[in-house]
Amino acid sequence: MLNSLTLLLEKVFFLTHLNAFRPSLLFSDTDRAREKKRVTHHCENEGWRERVPDTSAGAALPESIYQRGDLLEVPRTLFTHFGIYLGDNRVAHLIPDILPLFTTDKRSIRVMVTNTRLVLGVLSKSASIRVDTVEDFAYGASILLNAMDTTVQKRPLDGEEIASRAEKLVGKIPYSLLWNNCEHFVTYCRYGIAISIQTDKS
Repeated sequence: MLNSLTLLLEKVFFLTHLNAFRPSLLFSDTDRAREKKRVTHHCENEGWRERVPDTSAGAALPESIYQRGDLLEVPRTLFTHFGIYLGDNRVAHLIPDILPLFTTDKRSIRVMVTNTRLVLGVLSKSASIRVDTVEDFAYGASILLNAMDTTVQKRPLDGEEIASRAEKLVGKIPYSLLWNNCEHFVTYCRYGIAISIQTDKS
């Protein structure tokens, strides 16, 4: 009975936040990739903006922008998306994805998750913690750096400990919009507690 109620609550919560007439849902991922702008990185703590080189031409990202264990967040269609910076232009993040239920082919799974894969992953309660480049993680959006540090009332763990926790969790996991989403993942890694501020206030 509790499982049925949980499932119903998650579906209602998801559908109330889904707006099918949003233009961003109507564009294909190919259209978005073509329209993708350079990622703008914003460091709230230091109050400056810096443009990062376009890595599509093979330019390397300066390591000084992010440090191992930093919490990155970007606005997405329905919610804010969160990840943990691992170093070498890599971000670990939890993302709903239906594909791992049907294949173990790592090459297919590694391809960027489309909106269809994401929505089906939410509905099937399937996700993975995966490692992508900063650009793929941001998907053309601005990145906010360690902004949650001012909201969560716990001190962040050491950067190496944070990144190590994230790396140990990489792989297929169950997904719950209310109890096991990307925000739960990053808060567990960074602060030692799994919480989701955006689902708690909705």
